[in-house]
Amino acid sequence: MPGTDQDQRAGGEYGGMFRRGLMVVVAAVVALVAWIVVRDVLRGYWTTRGAHVVHFTLHSAATHRDLHEILVIPKGGGEGRELLVFLHGRSSSPSSNLTQHLFDALRDLGARAPDILLADGGDHSYWHDRSDGAWGTALVKEAIPAALTRSHADRHRIAIGGISMGGFGALDTARLHPQLFCAVGAHSAALWLHGGDTPAGAFDDAQDFARHDVLGFAADRRIYRVPVWIDVGRDDPFFATDVALAGALRAHGTHVKLQIHGGGHSGWSGRMGEYLRFYASACT
Repeated sequence: MPGTDQDQRAGGEYGGMFRRGLMVVVAAVVALVAWIVVRDVLRGYWTTRGAHVVHFTLHSAATHRDLHEILVIPKGGGEGRELLVFLHGRSSSPSSNLTQHLFDALRDLGARAPDILLADGGDHSYWHDRSDGAWGTALVKEAIPAALTRSHADRHRIAIGGISMGGFGALDTARLHPQLFCAVGAHSAALWLHGGDTPAGAFDDAQDFARHDVLGFAADRRIYRVPVWIDVGRDDPFFATDVALAGALRAHGTHVKLQIHGGGHSGWSGRMGEYLRFYASACT
């Protein structure tokens, strides 16, 4: 028997409510998916592959400011692992090296994967002690000990590397603290032949440059007794100086792996797997 007009109206109302409710649910799901996509794009990765990312603030007495450090602990925990200190480039931040390539590389290394300290070097500190703060001291005396305390990594196996400004910082820090590191990596390291070639803000003055002239020191004597990795693109503005550094280091007996690739001053994220394999092998 056909329903009454009232029954039909009620059914229509319930149907409309169901459709509106369904639309709300669909919109919420779409918004959630869109937020996840945007989040992953902004942070540079979509899964940590089981690694744990720890953000901590270092109240630095050496630089008189708060430094925002990141510690990446691979799946399985950080105790007893090698610690890799990885330094970012100019106008970047520690989180710029949190990429999917990094987490994939840690997963691929398994038990050999290092703990990683992504240190904070400000905008253009070039990772050395200077007039606006003792950035090198902050790294060695504050950030690394803080990372070791939190991760329980092996303090006898610490590698250091970095990108561009960070590559220079890794080379300079390892030169000044030769007993601390078991390997050094310089990825498109920012190096210059003369102080007058440097960009504004890189060094305080000519004397500051001279105190940290890695290429000049390497030409005169052996400055590293641990393995060194240098890679640079053929079109990179630092190609000539990076290759010159590799030659000078080899001339004084340092074991250097020089890798020249196509392209310019970029592409480091895609080579993260190669970098981590080097650090893991050099410090075993």
